[in-house]
Amino acid sequence: MKRFIEGLDRSQTTLLPDCIDDYVDEDNPVRAVGAFVEMLDLAALGFDVEPEATGRPGYHPATMLKLYVYGYLNQVQSSRRLERECSRNLELIWLMGRLKPDFKTIADFRRDNGPAIRKVCRQFVALCRDIDLLDASLVAIDGSKFKAVNAKARSYTREKLRRRLGEIDAAIDRYMGELDRADDVLEKTGMHPIEARMSRVIKKLAHYRKEARALRAIEERMDATGETQLSLTDPDCRAMATTSKQGNRDYRASVSFFLGSWSTITAVSTQESASLMPSSPLPAPARRGSRSPSSCCRRARATPSRSLRAAASSS
Repeated sequence: MKRFIEGLDRSQTTLLPDCIDDYVDEDNPVRAVGAFVEMLDLAALGFDVEPEATGRPGYHPATMLKLYVYGYLNQVQSSRRLERECSRNLELIWLMGRLKPDFKTIADFRRDNGPAIRKVCRQFVALCRDIDLLDASLVAIDGSKFKAVNAKARSYTREKLRRRLGEIDAAIDRYMGELDRADDVLEKTGMHPIEARMSRVIKKLAHYRKEARALRAIEERMDATGETQLSLTDPDCRAMATTSKQGNRDYRASVSFFLGSWSTITAVSTQESASLMPSSPLPAPARRGSRSPSSCCRRARATPSRSLRAAASSS
């Protein structure tokens, strides 16, 4: 192995032990974490810095705060993961001075010092502002989706209207053909069709024609307003793509943070209106009531078979 880079022999002993300060470089960001925590007045922020007179000594709040801040900056929030990192992460070994608190101690510190930790975050922002690390030249934008109270069946797009109207026209043609066949059977054989079946056909025709009229009214409304989507229960929501095959009806909220001044939050919905929630109160979930048969369907029960098509056409 003369032509390869070789590592040190693990069993080789050294004359002097390694210095912990050599574990991290001079410009490593972890040094800033240690310096920031050491300059804080922990007692004024709400940390308990007075040790107990009896019992086993505990960890200093500054040591635990360094661990928490480091985990937050490096996206390690789990107390169990922080416990493991204290044993293998050289930056944490340097920051903690080889201390290895267990996960229960880390979790208890975070639970018992929540208000004080929030004050530390405010101190950090104030420090960055004082040394001119924040200016108004950077804008951070993030967004999220909020589920709306609107069923998928009550949300329409132009494509959905076109597809549904085509299905309704095909169903109407199918039921009208069934009525024609019933009339042909009556003319050729004199046998009357089953009245219950014919009543069901006429009910279906009345239902599909009523639905077609409602969908065409929605289409005319979309043409008049220029909208590409229309939600009946919650007009402010829109259909949004998700990881699943079925899209949800949600609100899109955008949040903008202008660094260098007090954070400004601007919430914008999917429509032109600039509001996080719709201007009107959220409607209650729609209730599906029982539908009574239309008057033409009631009259069709007593109509002779020859005039079934005429009765269906007049509905």
